[in-house]
Amino acid sequence: MIRDVETLPANVDLAIVGAGPAGLAAAATAARAGLSVLMLDENPNVGGQIYRAVTTNPVKDHALLGADYWRGEALAKEAAASSAQHAAGAIVWSVAPLEGSGYEIGVSIAGRSRLITAREVMLATGALERPFPIPGWTLPGVMSCGGAQTALKASGLVPDGRIVIAGCGPLLWLIAWQYLNAGVSIVAILDTTPRANWMSGLPHLPAFLGSPYLAKGLKLMLAVRAKVRVITGVEALRAEGAEKVEAIVYTKAGSEQRIAADTLLLHQGVVPNINLSNAIGCRHIWDDVQLTWKPETDTWGATSVAGISIAGDGAGIAGAEAAVERGRIAALGIVCRLGKIDATARDRDVAPSRATLARFARGRMFLDTLYRPAKAFRVPQGDTIVCRCEEVTAERIRATVPLGATGPNQMKAFLRSGMGPCQGRLCGLTVAELIADVRGVSMQEVGYYRLRPPVKPIALGELASMPKTEESEKAVVRV
Repeated sequence: MIRDVETLPANVDLAIVGAGPAGLAAAATAARAGLSVLMLDENPNVGGQIYRAVTTNPVKDHALLGADYWRGEALAKEAAASSAQHAAGAIVWSVAPLEGSGYEIGVSIAGRSRLITAREVMLATGALERPFPIPGWTLPGVMSCGGAQTALKASGLVPDGRIVIAGCGPLLWLIAWQYLNAGVSIVAILDTTPRANWMSGLPHLPAFLGSPYLAKGLKLMLAVRAKVRVITGVEALRAEGAEKVEAIVYTKAGSEQRIAADTLLLHQGVVPNINLSNAIGCRHIWDDVQLTWKPETDTWGATSVAGISIAGDGAGIAGAEAAVERGRIAALGIVCRLGKIDATARDRDVAPSRATLARFARGRMFLDTLYRPAKAFRVPQGDTIVCRCEEVTAERIRATVPLGATGPNQMKAFLRSGMGPCQGRLCGLTVAELIADVRGVSMQEVGYYRLRPPVKPIALGELASMPKTEESEKAVVRV
């Protein structure tokens, strides 16, 4: 495992950004085919979010997190047994084309940066939790279900006191089940799934009946409902408290109710992490079913930018099992393009992955339709904070649109939304949807932030630590 920039390889055939399910599967596949492969991941160990800390997990009872989580061990071992290299704690802040072909990649590890080159780059950056901007969501004690799951997986930690979980989507039920396994008491689950979604999802239900997720999901939900009070039909939410969250106020059927709480966990689905693919210049489209931006890719994961592929949930949300197969498929596409196998061998080798992918994609439309978040929780009103970094509220964004801020990039100039440390990860979707709502136009017309390197915050000292070359000195020294 590489933990400093000095031992990074200068050149590789394939650089993979992300060491989650897609990245691990792709690395093993490409390395077996004879490519030199480097995985770059910000975390100290492999696994991504879904298999976070799977090789170092402090949780001794495997039943607590469930069998699906521990399947990540086999993926990690497969990648470790291959010739693929893994750089841990590696922040990729730039991917730029070289003259002719290939890419130059800016990498920072432990406060020092280097530039390396790769013939092709695969982005396996996974997903982010969708923003859930409600009044009070910035109070201490309010966190995302994904953040809570990270603490559980990486450190075996759970919150103390009275816990309320609110939102919609499969992860909501999974974290509740894992908390119950850990002996945590949950006061209530506030289910924000719109009732109308059930009717919208009915046409897609027959396909979902053949999905591997059906039995798992039903078993998990029944286990949670047997032990936790579940309140459905929640139409509005706010967190209240002076120094930290003290109560959750929810509205159901027009009536407000209050629940005392010390911790509120929020979740309303996940969306592709597109910041790096956006900065590279890959073409993105608005998915009106999943309510998110996603990159355009072909059947091999190749994007509109030659030499850049995307695998896993970064190319569209489909789940961990699908991410594994998409990683293998994209890797075989790259192996073929780089001349290690011909198209006949590629098509033969990819067949099992395509069959497995089709099985896990079966009925996906039902889940996407059922758990489509309500507009009230995506497009906030009043003084609800939207951009946490710059403390920009929904009403300020709405008031600024008529002044000429017709898209997120113009809004940056007016309010600095999206210009903080998160670079729009926590506010991008919300800002764009607010603008679209005020203007009465589509999200495709509004667009998204135009991101530029560095796509992650790095110190000037990290840039200064890069080795000097004759070309770099000529670029800044006046002759």
